[in-house]
Amino acid sequence: MKSESHTALVRRARRINRELAEIYPYAHPELDFENPFQLVVATVLSAQTTDLRVNQTTPALFAKYPTPEDLAAADPEAVEEILRPTGFFRAKTKSVIGLSKALVADFGGEVPGRLEDLVKLPGVGRKTAFVVLGNAFGRPGITVDTHFQRLVRRWKWTEATEPDKIEAAVGTLFPKSDWTMLSHHVIFHGRRICHARKPACGACPIAPLCPAYGEGETDPEKAKKLLKYEKGGYPGQRLNPPQAYLDAGGKPAPPLGSA
Repeated sequence: MKSESHTALVRRARRINRELAEIYPYAHPELDFENPFQLVVATVLSAQTTDLRVNQTTPALFAKYPTPEDLAAADPEAVEEILRPTGFFRAKTKSVIGLSKALVADFGGEVPGRLEDLVKLPGVGRKTAFVVLGNAFGRPGITVDTHFQRLVRRWKWTEATEPDKIEAAVGTLFPKSDWTMLSHHVIFHGRRICHARKPACGACPIAPLCPAYGEGETDPEKAKKLLKYEKGGYPGQRLNPPQAYLDAGGKPAPPLGSA
């Protein structure tokens, strides 16, 4: 395949994003949250587990510790017990209590709305910071999670492997105002259709724009069986999803403890 000029790459990348916006008009962060504090805690807890598992766990956590002050003063063993289902619960307990203490000590109990402040909090890296900035503060950011990394490399938007280099490379292809929704579109697509082990190529609406078409199942009927979440008729990850998602036929996830 002949090499693509930067202009052609920008054109193709933006077309993919436009198509994804039509496929997922209801794309949203898949963590349940009501305020910036809940979002930063939920995002830290989502490492090495599913958003669904976090959403099933956080209602009990926030019922008992609704504010940074409450969580900062919490007994670690009690928090560990609540967070156990999310895996790595001791490390996560340390992070969320630590970040709550830092919020109280350094930011008056409020989650800061600046990247340089957020990344100083225990357990908060650039990825978490951009989730919070984009979704709690409306400030543009690119969230480079495992899905985003996988898809942008499949689409040959970048050859980079390090998250900060991927973020920088992809950032040059889109206006800043697109960054937050771009992240949601790509992550939604990675979870529903373009899976890590077996992408559903034969059911993928952007197959004609994809250099990696054929890496997965190309037979349309077999590919359809690989679809996840609402594309496959299954519930999504949020217990309390946005109305637009429900209006589009998405189903809320079951609470913890239900079969």
